[in-house]
Amino acid sequence: MTDTMQEVSRVRSTKRKSYERNFSLRAPIGKEQIQRDSLNPHYVAGFIDGEGSFSVSINQHRTLRSGIEVKAEFEIELRADDREILERIVVTMGCGKIYDCSYERYGWYPHAKLKITSAREMEEIFFPFIDQYPLQAKKAKSYKIFREIVLMIRRKEHLTEDGFARIQQMRNDLRQFGKKHNFKADFDASLETARIRENRSSGGVRQ
Repeated sequence: MTDTMQEVSRVRSTKRKSYERNFSLRAPIGKEQIQRDSLNPHYVAGFIDGEGSFSVSINQHRTLRSGIEVKAEFEIELRADDREILERIVVTMGCGKIYDCSYERYGWYPHAKLKITSAREMEEIFFPFIDQYPLQAKKAKSYKIFREIVLMIRRKEHLTEDGFARIQQMRNDLRQFGKKHNFKADFDASLETARIRENRSSGGVRQ
């Protein structure tokens, strides 16, 4: 795979187990199922600055008329023993779901992930929160690009030729703020993902 950015870190362990679905993982939960105290919203904004991830993927999709799916996601992934902080962030922002992640076959610790995948939820809840409590690090530039892409999706501009071309360009701009930026301007839309994530160890386990 040439310039493709991987969704997870490469695994170099020789002890990796074969894949088996883990039925013991809990179902995703949202704010309705969480009984936690909220956090200072400025703290949450700072946490997103350090640990948040904005991603935009463009993939081939056989069931869609256009044949192409444009998908935007926000996430924060931590070790499972920090799950409570993710739950409190969901309560504070008022959106998102918490997922359990098992990397047992890689020999990693369990993780928990906060994800927002709904463009409507981003526009109506997540973006107003970030706009009220702005990011301060370079990720603020990433957020601005990500926000515009999501709003274009909401307006269905990604279904037009001009809109789709603009999203491709903005996604390339987004990737420049990522950890890896050695990419080509001409890319295979079925393979590329723009993802901004910092503060992650190469072995996939946060310190």
